[in-house]
Amino acid sequence: MKRKKFMLLANGKPPQKKIINFLQQEGYSALVCADGGANKAKQLNLIPDFIIGDLDSIDNQTLKFYQDKSKIIKLLRQNDTDVEKCLKEMINRSYGEAVLLGVTGDRLDHTFCNLGIVIKFFHRIKLKIIAENSLLIPYAGNVELHTIPGEIISLYGFDTKTRINSQGLFYSLKNISLPFGKKESTSNIAESNKVTLKIAGGIIFVIRDLNLLMKNNLL
Repeated sequence: MKRKKFMLLANGKPPQKKIINFLQQEGYSALVCADGGANKAKQLNLIPDFIIGDLDSIDNQTLKFYQDKSKIIKLLRQNDTDVEKCLKEMINRSYGEAVLLGVTGDRLDHTFCNLGIVIKFFHRIKLKIIAENSLLIPYAGNVELHTIPGEIISLYGFDTKTRINSQGLFYSLKNISLPFGKKESTSNIAESNKVTLKIAGGIIFVIRDLNLLMKNNLL
């Protein structure tokens, strides 16, 4: 059974419209705005399916504009962020995959929080982040990546318990950990059309070139 997929647009730096169009073609049919993300949707001439949050960041004009165009869900609880509110609501609606957009920008604390959300929700929904020209995907277990020879791939871990083995990377990883602030594998290089990773004991982030993946239909 295919996962139901959606785009989640937050109130950070918005993506280019071509990225939205590409994701729609890839089956991310629903657009969900986290509160002030609706302001960015309006700038891009998009009509969200849902606007979810405590609605303290959405402009009044934007709220009025979407009043009869989108389903607006106001949730006042303060024990989760608007992005988390969106994810919980869409999980309850049987969605199983999302691309997070506009989750980075001027607020470094918001960026860190949203990176943490990807880990927090790892076992509940499949998530990716698109920011500028980067695609971030969290992984655990055995992974096979379809790659382009010479493609730059960066890998980041979080603790010493998570061990990584790789095949197909120029800088091979052999039962290595990549604890944050101590060691990383930035700007590694794919040597062929396939990179395999064996990740034990935790989650890692893999960051790749978005435009390259879109061009080669590898998203």
